[in-house]
Amino acid sequence: LACATISKPASQLTKQNYYFGLAIASCVTAGGFAIGGVSGGELNPAVSTGIAVASSIYTPKGATMVGSNFVNLLLLGIFEIAGGLFASFIFRVTHAQEFGKAAPPGMAQKCACEFLGVFVLVFTVVCQSLSGAAFGATSIACSLMVMIYATGPISGGHLNPAVSFALALSEKMKWSEVPVYWITQLMAGILAGFMACSLFTDTVDVAPKDTYSGWHAYLAETLYTFMLCFVVLNAAGSKRNNSPTDGNNFFALAIGFVIIAGGNAVGGVSGAAFNPAVALGLDFSSHEKGVGNGFLWALFELVGAAIAAAIYRNVRPEDYGNQTDFDTYKPAWHTKLVSEFLGVFFLVLTVGLNLCNGSAVTAWSAAAALMCMIYSLGDVSGAHFNPAVTLACMASGRDLINTFDGLAYMVVQVLAGVIAGCLYSVFHRSSLKETSPITLTPGDGFSIYQAGMAEFAATALLAYIVLSCATVAHAGSQKTKNSFYFALCIGSCVTAGGFAVGSVSGGELNPAVAAGIATASNVFQPGGLPAPMTSFVQLGLYELAGGLLGAVAFHATHAKQYVDV
Repeated sequence: LACATISKPASQLTKQNYYFGLAIASCVTAGGFAIGGVSGGELNPAVSTGIAVASSIYTPKGATMVGSNFVNLLLLGIFEIAGGLFASFIFRVTHAQEFGKAAPPGMAQKCACEFLGVFVLVFTVVCQSLSGAAFGATSIACSLMVMIYATGPISGGHLNPAVSFALALSEKMKWSEVPVYWITQLMAGILAGFMACSLFTDTVDVAPKDTYSGWHAYLAETLYTFMLCFVVLNAAGSKRNNSPTDGNNFFALAIGFVIIAGGNAVGGVSGAAFNPAVALGLDFSSHEKGVGNGFLWALFELVGAAIAAAIYRNVRPEDYGNQTDFDTYKPAWHTKLVSEFLGVFFLVLTVGLNLCNGSAVTAWSAAAALMCMIYSLGDVSGAHFNPAVTLACMASGRDLINTFDGLAYMVVQVLAGVIAGCLYSVFHRSSLKETSPITLTPGDGFSIYQAGMAEFAATALLAYIVLSCATVAHAGSQKTKNSFYFALCIGSCVTAGGFAVGSVSGGELNPAVAAGIATASNVFQPGGLPAPMTSFVQLGLYELAGGLLGAVAFHATHAKQYVDV
């Protein structure tokens, strides 16, 4: 209802938004994983009917069923239909303008949206955590994304006291509204925590995980709450990304994917709350295990939000000048370098923390980090975040970037990778993989030549996709200048390449990532033996060569781009 049936906003130039199908399907991802262990997660009487019919036609010998097949179908179908009716009622409350109300959304509507969004988010977090279903961070990210798409036009879709705080600090929200939003968000989080826990025999406490200490958890919450708030400010708050006459459709996608990045990176460190409403909702609903950590988590999350607001002013000075300055604004050199530093830093940090915590989805998490930072900073520096991509942009011509700026980008990108590597090595020292080395070496049974060729091919594809999707007029409607898919395509290259060649070369596809891993393996190496830097040099050269091949391929396939150059 909120994504596929509402009137077209003035800022949307196309007839239909780009995200309605993604949002609807993502509800099934979130709900299916979160409550699949409770009810099956059908969310649809037609699906329930199909399963009931199939099980009536064939039931394996010895299988037992709780209750009657027909009665279960009837009861679940009634609940699912009742859920649809309840959604219709809530939609009338939150989206009254769709039913002829001329006045803009009032505070009551905004609070209803914030309450609903936070409730769904925290309910999903608790169910996902207690059920232990796969793809936990992805499920939670989908719930956040769809609720932002649904509530964003009414309340802004903050769904997080830290986000509201960052927006107020950045002059994107009135301070007088902050207490009302905070109270609503916290009440929703606490209520959702108790209601979700009532479905299980356990609760989710707020505490450092496994072998990590409190300060590891505080740092993790600060870093990724910073990332979350920074992406919100850039994707949903910046003037250039959100023109009143040509708004973007990617804002919630970018925000939700921060949870995929951070949830997989530090879920095993702090629980990956990144939200005081989540932290306190879990803390209060697990009161029998002790209350208190939720407040500490919330404090450091607010610190992360404040830092995000401060850095945002540095990369978006045009938001705070006069209209004349805004119309003629071009990012300064140092602003572009800050942008490149931030993007690479969070990419390498996310890769490293996934490796430290033994994640099976490092490529997926890294791709999410890359994607959301590209959406955020693409119109600041071009969001290369990769020396091989910068080299490809230089080689492709068309005045994308001059040689001096390109070399400066590369230096800053590698520096960011090195610093991120130093930081994640501190977590490695205290992780469950403390005794396992994380080095930049070919996979078992592969030579450095084979690893290099794998990096060469995958990096060439990545560079080609960047040039084809982020440096040319986008496909689809030419009414809007905002491409919905450019960062999604680039991130998907990392997902594809990372999983495909990860067992051969590590799947870095980026000299800055290779530099970070090589640095970290020298800062902390189990057994005390320093790791040689030769692999970094060798793989880095293959990756740079891949960038050049991507530029050659682009020139061959997109010759029209050079007609007027």
